[in-house]
Amino acid sequence: MSYKQRMLLILVVDILIIWVAIGISYLFRFDGSIPPFYEKQMYFYALLTTVICGVSLAFFRMYKRMWQYASIGEVIELIKAILVGMILSYLAIFLLYGERVPLSIATRSLELMLLFMGGSRFLWRLIRVNKTAKTEQSNNILVIGAGDCGALIAKEILTSKRFKESCLIGFVDDDPYKKNMQVVGFPVLGSRTEINEIVKKHMIHDIVIAIPSSSRGDITDMINICKVTGAKVKIIPAINDIISGTIALHTLRNVEVEDLLGREPVSIDLEGVMGYVKDKVVLVTGAGGSIGSELSRQIASIQPAKLLLLGHGENSIYTIEMELKAKFPNVKLVTVIADIQDRDRIDEVFRLFRPQVVFHAAAHKHVPLMERNPSEAIKNNIFGTKNVADSANKYMSERFVMISSDKAVNPSSVMGATKRIAEMYIQSINVTSETQFVAVRFGNVLGSRGSVIPRFKEQIASGGPVTVTHPDMVRYFMTIPEAVQLVIQAGALAQGGEIFILDMGEPVRILDLARDVIRLSGFEPDVDVKIEFSGMREGEKLFEELLTESEATTATQHERIFIGRPIVLNHAELELQLRRFEKVIGEDQRTIKSAIERLVPFYSNVS
Repeated sequence: MSYKQRMLLILVVDILIIWVAIGISYLFRFDGSIPPFYEKQMYFYALLTTVICGVSLAFFRMYKRMWQYASIGEVIELIKAILVGMILSYLAIFLLYGERVPLSIATRSLELMLLFMGGSRFLWRLIRVNKTAKTEQSNNILVIGAGDCGALIAKEILTSKRFKESCLIGFVDDDPYKKNMQVVGFPVLGSRTEINEIVKKHMIHDIVIAIPSSSRGDITDMINICKVTGAKVKIIPAINDIISGTIALHTLRNVEVEDLLGREPVSIDLEGVMGYVKDKVVLVTGAGGSIGSELSRQIASIQPAKLLLLGHGENSIYTIEMELKAKFPNVKLVTVIADIQDRDRIDEVFRLFRPQVVFHAAAHKHVPLMERNPSEAIKNNIFGTKNVADSANKYMSERFVMISSDKAVNPSSVMGATKRIAEMYIQSINVTSETQFVAVRFGNVLGSRGSVIPRFKEQIASGGPVTVTHPDMVRYFMTIPEAVQLVIQAGALAQGGEIFILDMGEPVRILDLARDVIRLSGFEPDVDVKIEFSGMREGEKLFEELLTESEATTATQHERIFIGRPIVLNHAELELQLRRFEKVIGEDQRTIKSAIERLVPFYSNVS
């Protein structure tokens, strides 16, 4: 039945209700025998009430409402519409007919119309809900949070076609006053401490966390409880996303490993950030990569005068360009296909566009790959960085922010060592440059291309096994958006020469991470999906550090950013060493690693 057909049916039912209600009221008033005078009045009153009440119902938009989603608000509006219509009808018949309708008839007509019209709509809602009746084979759902949000999610489950194969079982809420109460007809079964028992007792397939205002730590605690139950866990968006309108309240998403980090959202000093980025020409190298593309998104939101997206791969640059054009149509974008190893091309880019702020995210980052291809790591991570830094210095950019890595600390890999040499170079050039050169050092980011989480998901999708290098291996993790926000914030704190270290929270065991990903995918580790240990790869360490012994940290005005003590380096001496170092490019791995060891004394190759 189409929308117009449904509304026409409701209108016809309303007209019948008006006539039936008025007819019954007259029959009751006169004990079943209506005098001729009042019989004529009854017909006139019913006709007049049909017109006036119909207009009133239309005025209150009673025929533009989806009654299967009706709530107390719709009921109140219906009462208003009928009340207004009946009062106007009562007055109109007195003016037009000259005789007053007995008050008992008018009152009873009003009562019957409220009962019948409200009842018909409630019946319609009941029919619509029951049409989505669940079978015994349906997915049983448990909602965590019996507040306003939980009630809205429950209504969505009951009425949406997306949940036609699902059955709402009840709620969980920590409020002791809600236990054994009912919300939208479903019981509050207990608190979060009872989730495991509730899941087993009611054979729950899906758990929905519906508390958008909870802290990250609280959400993490609930996820940790849920993930051992074997049920699939979904979560509604954060309250900030709902308020901003970027995500609808009823939009459910799968719980991701990022939710288990438990850290509160990063707070940004927008005024400070706006001061050095807004209305400036900003260059992002490696703009098509995981970090570079997120940098581009967040910088675009701060309204730079021009945003230069530089990358070597045309497809990735095209993708981020199209995304930013759609999201930020007023931002002037310039796409630059260039290799940072090409000194002349990088010089040309700086000469043409004169970027005032440079975020250098282009780098080779895969540890085992760079162990097998050390010359490429040197050319890209060291001499590519040198080319960009030299151009920033030559054309007097205001700030240069380099993305570094925790693997640069006491490096055991070629990748880490090349990032450390890049840090050393920008610290040395900062001494005499008008440009403020800084590096930002952090650990692994969740979800970046080639990182561990996507790899685990691929292995799970193919049925396993999930491979972990070593049972004791730990890493620092943070999400891409929070890492990038802190990078941009660190740029605002730059004085020149600093290495900013981001607070990565507690290190995470890779084995625990693998188990979490398996559970959040709806499987049981070592039962449904096996975990195997593949052994440490070349260049890897069991744990990463964020500081060398010679670097002490000082706090900044941002609680999540620290500064490693700058090391004084002679730029001319380092330039000379790099010219010597350049000669080993293309040599065998042993020769290259020996050269690295001479340049980076604390480099310790374990392969």
